[in-house]
Amino acid sequence: MKTNFTLLICIITLNVVFCQQKDTLLYDWVPEAAIGLNVNQIALSNWTAGGDNAISWTLSGNIGLKDITKEWGFVNNLSLAYGRTKSGGGDFRTNDNTLYFESLLFKKINWAVDPFLSVSVRTGLTRGYDYRVNPPSPSADFFDPGYLTQSTGFVYNRITGFTTRLGIALQEVFTNKFDTLYNKDPETGAIKKVIVDTGLESVTTAEYSFAENLLYKGNLRLFTRFKSLDVWDVRWENEIVAKINRFLNVSVSYLFLYEKAQSPTDQMKESLQLGFVVRII
Repeated sequence: MKTNFTLLICIITLNVVFCQQKDTLLYDWVPEAAIGLNVNQIALSNWTAGGDNAISWTLSGNIGLKDITKEWGFVNNLSLAYGRTKSGGGDFRTNDNTLYFESLLFKKINWAVDPFLSVSVRTGLTRGYDYRVNPPSPSADFFDPGYLTQSTGFVYNRITGFTTRLGIALQEVFTNKFDTLYNKDPETGAIKKVIVDTGLESVTTAEYSFAENLLYKGNLRLFTRFKSLDVWDVRWENEIVAKINRFLNVSVSYLFLYEKAQSPTDQMKESLQLGFVVRII
């Protein structure tokens, strides 16, 4: 309840600040929404060369709502992804499980950069498991852990398809059952349900079409705490999408993740998928 209340207050505050500028805002809202389904499947029958049946699917959704005026900019994005995979006679396993929401408000001034306020939320959609152990062990759930970040600083967005910002940030990490995995201080060993850190956050996004049907999308997020400026959390997302036709595409994605509180070594995830995409708006 405390987590939901804190998140609600942050989002409402940001929206109230924006909506008070009613003379210049709340016009020309641009909504975007797309749903994608990626499927990989192998079926074998009397196959002497070896192998086994396999199926993997991922359902994703991206929803955006923005309004850019001469004085203000307000950008909201929600990304969801959930996937499962099954090999042979084994059970289905979760291979994707993410929710990310970001709300960004900036004021246009006659500078090279603009001041901004932002709120972001990261969590899993449902329970996740560590399949490296037998039997698989639960390792995450909805808002367990949950990351809530508020930041303010300056944003540069003068180039189409490229945005970068740097600001002072307040980050809260919420846990319930998995506090020993995500909220354990590596130096003192102290474990808490909620950890609050202040530091610096940098977020850079890029979107570039280098061919008629090829699109690159990238997002790099860096966060460091004032108490340990030599340690940075890194989340670097990369995706190349090849559009075959209106509903079909092929995508290659690569995610690099480093968070010392989760693992002393870096984490990586790569995927190659053929998918169906339906753009609703």
